[in-house]
Amino acid sequence: MDVIVVGGGIVGASAAFHLAGKGVSTALVDSAHTGQATAAGQGVVFPWPFPWEDPGMQAFKRGAAAHLPALIAELADDGQATGYERVGGMSVDLEGDDAGYDLVSTLAAMPGYEGMGRVERLAPGEPRERFPLLDAAYRGVYVEGMARVHGRVLRDALFNAAEERGLHYRKGDAHLLWNGHRVTGVRVGGEDLEAPAVIVAAGAWTGRLLSVAGVELPVFPVRGQMTHFALPGTDTRPWPVVRFGEHQSHTVAFGPDRVVTGGTREPEAGFDRRVTAKGLAENLTSALELMPGLADATVVETRVGFRPGTHDGLPLLGPLERLPGVIVATGLGGEGLSLGAYQGAVAARLATGREPGQDLAALRPDRPTAPA
Repeated sequence: MDVIVVGGGIVGASAAFHLAGKGVSTALVDSAHTGQATAAGQGVVFPWPFPWEDPGMQAFKRGAAAHLPALIAELADDGQATGYERVGGMSVDLEGDDAGYDLVSTLAAMPGYEGMGRVERLAPGEPRERFPLLDAAYRGVYVEGMARVHGRVLRDALFNAAEERGLHYRKGDAHLLWNGHRVTGVRVGGEDLEAPAVIVAAGAWTGRLLSVAGVELPVFPVRGQMTHFALPGTDTRPWPVVRFGEHQSHTVAFGPDRVVTGGTREPEAGFDRRVTAKGLAENLTSALELMPGLADATVVETRVGFRPGTHDGLPLLGPLERLPGVIVATGLGGEGLSLGAYQGAVAARLATGREPGQDLAALRPDRPTAPA
């Protein structure tokens, strides 16, 4: 093998796809943990940066914004269903958001933001016309380029396309192989797979894998409980993504009749996979407050996922000085479905000795961080 990828979420599947597409002999090892963030993710796609973000993160997001549409087109040309739909999005509130409109419309006119498309100011009542569950008093800002994606479908598209290009797959827990100087591969199910480069993209579990090798990585699980509702007889497919400004939360609709809440954020929960009474009550209370039209909806399920969080809110991407041969790619928090495919593509470049396309100093996985 030339490269081994550990982790079968959106980041790992993207890395494997980009490697196999270049003819690189690649193996993907995945533990298929219950609670993988990609499978449980809500599906919001908004990769563009804001001016107050870290400059390194801004560059990373601009790269992601350019990369994702091209990737989706490539997968579609390959005959893969991607689960990606550009349905637009609204940021709504009750008080009005002139500053938000001014900011987003200014950004949309800048280089690197072309994909944001048309930006509109929405008067009271107009958001409800586009998303009928909302209170009629809401006003907002509409961004044409926002999208939704079914995380499992996109991950599977990347994986299937990579397999068609020669990807090798192993299911099981990976353990790094160390020769005293560098990582030489992984052991999985009693089999040793050797390669000069290993991409560790195991999401919230990345820290566990590397801690066995004596490296404490600043990544931790943030439990999210996402509740799904059904509205039988209502076609929700054309509905845009909704961001509730005051609550900093999102709602996403999928066809044929599903609506998904933004979910909880519970860094204190560790890897506890349970749906809790408190978490479900929080989701239901918030959903009914923000979307009165959900009152008669069917509660279908609550999915639990573990987002990979970091103390400074920046992802972890790059080599580890203490573990030569390893490339780390994780730490996207709740933005995995917006940024994960690009993170995997950059990790693939690093693993094959190519330039990443941007300065990654701010994102290096061994940077000093401290708990907030």
